[in-house]
Amino acid sequence: MGLTLYLHPLASFCHKVLIALYENDTAFEPVTVDLGDPGSAAELLARWPVGKIPVLHDQTRDRVVPETTIIIEYLQRHYPGRMPLLPPDAEAALDVRLWDRFFDLYVSVPMQKIVLDRIRPHGATDPTGVADARQSLDTSYAMADVHLAAREWATGDSFTIADCAAAPALFFASIVHPFDPGHTNLQAYFERLLARPSVSRTLDGALPYFSMFPYRDAMPAHFLRGEWKA
Repeated sequence: MGLTLYLHPLASFCHKVLIALYENDTAFEPVTVDLGDPGSAAELLARWPVGKIPVLHDQTRDRVVPETTIIIEYLQRHYPGRMPLLPPDAEAALDVRLWDRFFDLYVSVPMQKIVLDRIRPHGATDPTGVADARQSLDTSYAMADVHLAAREWATGDSFTIADCAAAPALFFASIVHPFDPGHTNLQAYFERLLARPSVSRTLDGALPYFSMFPYRDAMPAHFLRGEWKA
């Protein structure tokens, strides 16, 4: 098979790329990475010594492609499908890239700060950093709620790479730091994301791994049952 994706089914950034692949029914071979297993880790590090996932290996082009946004843009350029996830218009593409970065940097990153702090050793936690992350999420939720007031998807009528980023970011962030009840636009957008077949398929693949999630105790019961409607 030409495309191999090194991933972990529970990792939110891996979800972003999986959603893009499923949107276009792009054929690929998934390889689950276990960094605790020397052989599995070595296979990833041979491709990308930084050791971060996901990483795409294109055997046909003999190319290793890291970083989620780059992977999705690479797929659109070399393996395009029926759903262009980045618009051809340069100005529209800038807006999509902006909101892709927004959900990665201002939702996913603070969410991960909160999650990873829970598994730090006793005495090594960072309560100030977690408080800052929660404040960052409050700001991001409020910004997104205003932005989404008249939009079906993150940048308009079309599902794009920005929505691929938003779905896993908001899924896990909503668990560790729930939305304000007044953020009705954000909540409605989140529900549309959960109903998207590519998103629900990705979450179906993550379901067997939810026991590993440090905030499993905070997951809504319907998520634990594999029911994705909010």
